[in-house]
Amino acid sequence: MMLKRFAALLLVFAFCFSALSCSKQSSDKGLGNGEEPIRSMELSFAKNFTVDYYASGCKLISIEGGDRFLTVPEGSKAPKGIAKDIAVLQQPIENIYLAATAAMCLFDGLDRLDSIRLSGTKADGWYIENARTAMENGSILYAGKYSQPDYELILSENCPLAIESGMISHASDVQTQLEKLGIAVLMDRSSYESHPLARTEWIKLYGALLDEEEKAEALFKEQVELMNAAAEPSGKSVAFFRISPNGYAVARRSGDYVSRMIELAGGEYAFSSLGNGDSALSTVNVEMETFFQTARDADVIIYNSTIGGEIESLDEFLNLNPVLAELKATRDGEVWCTRESMYQQTLNIGRMIAEIGSILSASPKEKLDLIYFFRLEP
Repeated sequence: MMLKRFAALLLVFAFCFSALSCSKQSSDKGLGNGEEPIRSMELSFAKNFTVDYYASGCKLISIEGGDRFLTVPEGSKAPKGIAKDIAVLQQPIENIYLAATAAMCLFDGLDRLDSIRLSGTKADGWYIENARTAMENGSILYAGKYSQPDYELILSENCPLAIESGMISHASDVQTQLEKLGIAVLMDRSSYESHPLARTEWIKLYGALLDEEEKAEALFKEQVELMNAAAEPSGKSVAFFRISPNGYAVARRSGDYVSRMIELAGGEYAFSSLGNGDSALSTVNVEMETFFQTARDADVIIYNSTIGGEIESLDEFLNLNPVLAELKATRDGEVWCTRESMYQQTLNIGRMIAEIGSILSASPKEKLDLIYFFRLEP
């Protein structure tokens, strides 16, 4: 008898758990009022967001992690009975506070910097000319970095939306405060995407926010075509790194989006043994002895100057560490450097891949007219 009662209790518990689980799943999908989307946005690479379109003209944007946003056409009201976890954004969406630097170039590409009123980066921190100019002429105001926003200024500018990077997870109190003030917080998770072009594909999300889908699709397609044109294997290995002030070589993990860019350009990433891209850290400190053993026979060096600042000459590169002179790529004159602007140019990842492809296919000492890379000369 006791065994039967115990089994019955287990069945009741299982049923309750199942009901709760199903309830949670159903609240995480759709508007929660029974209205079904008429279509969903087609995505090629991006895995961290979706966009569903409704007959009312509303769009449901869902971000990996659970955050959801409903854009409502100008002059319309939000549908009744929608789930409480959905943040409603009335179009046109203006006076945005943008703290995610990777997204600025996407707004710039859409020619919609007019929708951004507040920036989490100062004017001198932007390598995007139009963004810097907009801040210098006062069209975009500095409203404090992501961890210390100027709440008073943000409120005074009638900001409905803050776009944050993944760094906001380290300042959860800021997100809570913004939401208490009635400001929706959208985390740009493009840096969590595994495919390089998935980062660029986030332009489709911002296109949906601003009713610029056609332009977003055209810009994304252009980058895909550039990437595909550079897909021929070169058989050359590439060492991508920087030298830190404490004497380590700092390399990207294998599987990281930069190493995948090299592979998509037809190259082989020299540091293929540095784990995969699943780690929260995208870089690894490598002792110089290990670095030399790994990079000494690489055909091409691309020096990462986006953190420590651009170096101007091969001599400056060699002064970073004596071991650099012993590398094959150095002796062959195949040392290249990134422009500092590289990491703010999410929109142009396809072009970057194409430029790496050009570097790999170039003849020795050939001069190339590139935007994001340049050869280091003596």
